[in-house]
Amino acid sequence: MKLRPIYILCTILVVTTATYTIAAERGPVTNLLMPRYVSLKASEANARRGPSLSHRIDWIFKKKGMPLEIYGEYDNWRRVRDSEGAGGWIHYSLLSGVRSIIITSSMANLYRKSDQNSMIMARIEQNYIADLGKCIKDWCEIDAGRYDGWIRKTDIWGVAPDEIR
Repeated sequence: MKLRPIYILCTILVVTTATYTIAAERGPVTNLLMPRYVSLKASEANARRGPSLSHRIDWIFKKKGMPLEIYGEYDNWRRVRDSEGAGGWIHYSLLSGVRSIIITSSMANLYRKSDQNSMIMARIEQNYIADLGKCIKDWCEIDAGRYDGWIRKTDIWGVAPDEIR
């Protein structure tokens, strides 16, 4: 009979810990998953040291559509970083939920299908920003200007390695 209270206590502990873990993966303001990827809506955005206009500007993003990772939230501010780790706090109105990626390989192949044996449609240079379509296990479909096709996740930044969309 003495085992029952211990069992109940352990069950409560496990459920509480699991609930806390799930809550930690959500943003405190938006309740959206964190970290998550977005893109820069504006053609220029100041990344600040803290979440207000009174904080110093540490970095200025100057490329509309650039993919950014949100990893912090406070009120109307989002803590972001780019593919190189640079960033800071940006007002949420400067960000868009439209997804994009940036090429991280020196030269990445864009394939017709999600298969390395399919036809290569184009070769894309490092730092090129493209619109993101759907993603499967190891591949993502992108729109790179005149070319649409599939690219390996290992050649891009702006999606989680296990992300399916």
